[in-house]
Amino acid sequence: MAATASVRALAVSGLGAVAPNAGSSPVSVTVCLPHMPGADWYARFLNGPEVKQLTPPQKAYLAAHNLLDPFNLLTIAGEAAISVAANSHSAYGPGVPGWARYMGVSFTQDMTGEFFGTFLIPSIAHQDPHYHRMPLATIKRRIFHAAIQVLWTQGDNGRGMVNYANIVGFALDDAVGDLYVPGQRTNLSSSTSRYFIGLATAPIDNYVTEFLPDLARHIHIQIVVIQRIINQVARTDNTAQ
Repeated sequence: MAATASVRALAVSGLGAVAPNAGSSPVSVTVCLPHMPGADWYARFLNGPEVKQLTPPQKAYLAAHNLLDPFNLLTIAGEAAISVAANSHSAYGPGVPGWARYMGVSFTQDMTGEFFGTFLIPSIAHQDPHYHRMPLATIKRRIFHAAIQVLWTQGDNGRGMVNYANIVGFALDDAVGDLYVPGQRTNLSSSTSRYFIGLATAPIDNYVTEFLPDLARHIHIQIVVIQRIINQVARTDNTAQ
């Protein structure tokens, strides 16, 4: 509108360089849209990631990304501080040295779990390492879905398959943990107990992933922090057996 009015004013003024009928029609038309809200940074928690078939290098990248996620590292540090402060007579020892040892063990556990559960086993078995939500299903169906994915998940081809990352990965994680976790009992009964406790508590992560994003529709919080804390505490309670 401003451009059209300016041209029309010049034409009426009689300047020779401007045609008499200049500005009689709009110079340009701009459609003004209502103000659009900014990007919803919580939408990724509502709809989940865009899941696609991953190559082995992409699974390795996903494992590294999960391990080095800042929230994961902060959770490891915080949980280690709380645990050492609550029990200074543990196998990790008191003070800063105990806190550092606890963090190192927790980080190594995460690294081992991501290596076997997100990269190596899914790459060999052609298993999709993602958790697949069912946000439109009934509550009962979602509860069953989150629980059953511990044992039965989805392959790279989109078809159902045995969750080898959990069934085999938990055993490998525990066996490797026997080499470095302070105070961990290495006899068969203790290892078997830890294995089945790990399977029994594994749905916690799925329940968090399945249901907690629904809260993001109403509560704008960094829910990934809560998820990391729950996962870390569940894993730590398990390895303490």
